[in-house]
Amino acid sequence: MQKAHIKPSGEHQQDTLLMKFGGTSMGTPQAMGQVVQIISQARQEWSRVVVVVSALATVTNLLLDSADHAARGDLQPCQDGEIRLRHLHGVIADALVANPEQCLQVKYDIDQLVGNFTNLCRAIAILGEATPRALDAVAGLGERMSVRLLAAALESSAVPAQYVEATRLIITDDRFQSAYPDFNATAQCTRDVLEPLLAQGQIPVITGFIAATPDGITTTLGRGGSDYTAGILGAVLPASDVWIWTDVDGVMSADPRLVSEARTIPDITYREIAELAYYGAKVLHPKTIRPLVDAGIGLRICNTFNPQHPGTRLIPDDPASNGKRRDEPEIIKAVSAIRDQKLVTVEGRGMLGVPGVAARTFGAVASTGTSVPLITQASSEQSICFAVPVESVVGVLAALEKTFAAELSDGDIDRVWATEGVSIITAVGVGMIHTPGVAGRLFTALGSSGVNVIAIAQGSSEVSISLVVSSQDTEAAVRSVHELILNGRA
Repeated sequence: MQKAHIKPSGEHQQDTLLMKFGGTSMGTPQAMGQVVQIISQARQEWSRVVVVVSALATVTNLLLDSADHAARGDLQPCQDGEIRLRHLHGVIADALVANPEQCLQVKYDIDQLVGNFTNLCRAIAILGEATPRALDAVAGLGERMSVRLLAAALESSAVPAQYVEATRLIITDDRFQSAYPDFNATAQCTRDVLEPLLAQGQIPVITGFIAATPDGITTTLGRGGSDYTAGILGAVLPASDVWIWTDVDGVMSADPRLVSEARTIPDITYREIAELAYYGAKVLHPKTIRPLVDAGIGLRICNTFNPQHPGTRLIPDDPASNGKRRDEPEIIKAVSAIRDQKLVTVEGRGMLGVPGVAARTFGAVASTGTSVPLITQASSEQSICFAVPVESVVGVLAALEKTFAAELSDGDIDRVWATEGVSIITAVGVGMIHTPGVAGRLFTALGSSGVNVIAIAQGSSEVSISLVVSSQDTEAAVRSVHELILNGRA
């Protein structure tokens, strides 16, 4: 195993490092062994270390897939899942927990949680419905298993550790599957529970993703939940620094599966990472960042399997720089893609000058629970065009046709329709601010590659430009934009 490159970011009386490890960092004995070494190294160089972990790789999907089948009366995936869960965690326990009694205890604890999983699936099958509350109870079991396993592995390596379920720390509302934290209550609970452990020299190993209502009912924090846990706890402790450990060398200039020349971005601003995360980059969810930005806490993204690599450091936005630093030649830093989208268009000459059409359009879309990643409107006001995920198109079109039934009947709106599949290609970089000709360079590069641009959108912040292209042009478009970065022309 490689030695982790661990250094405090500054001088503090009590340096507190919070590290979060994702599912791929925890999924095998070798991977979790690397995590143990990284944590052990950090403990030697930081006064206090706090760890947040995800479920083992594939576990959350297994849990939710089993619950979905149970709601349809099929318990076979649940029965298969029981065996799989015991095996996944048991193999790691046998490899990393040397003390036989402790190993048996961990396996017993996990077996109890597997029993909870089985009982929940049976209850869902009887009801014939998986409610959001039930799904949160099921989905959070993976993290509850992984913290017990990692804490025992640390103890076995002479690193004092104590697992903590975040239901004791993070207090949320009751919006199951995407709960919102009460930061004041969370700060109090977090300090009450964690400070005594840290004072004793223990490393708290905390469940990501899950939280609880004031009544103690388990909730989850939605997409990117474990990263969000790290952001929340890092802000309320407060931590000196937060490091997100994943399976890539930080934030890449493009998806390396599409662009073999993709490279790690050494530093990136909060606005840039938020745009990249929103538009398809999988490294970090944008809501993770907000608590840390507000608290002025540093964030770094590292690779568990290449811990000597410095990764990517998030830096504050600097309005005074106009998006350009002397040591930063790139105008565009990265390009990302959101696949499996369709463009929906509401068009008609009767829309011209009529107030409220856009509000009614997006009210109809909101009624379907669909998120809209991109919007564009003709200056003539005769059409509104926006992107939605492919799987949402049928419901969105139905809602729009219902909302505008009278206008469609009268001919004020000619039609509501959707394109074939498209992708949203987004170029991101604060260097684009006040830099003339960036859009022209993008269009030229794409045109030279034979890529047709269907639609374009740019935010007023000028940190990103988004282009819509046909699905079959996705890879060519990403490579074309990335060529601009590599050649120093953007």
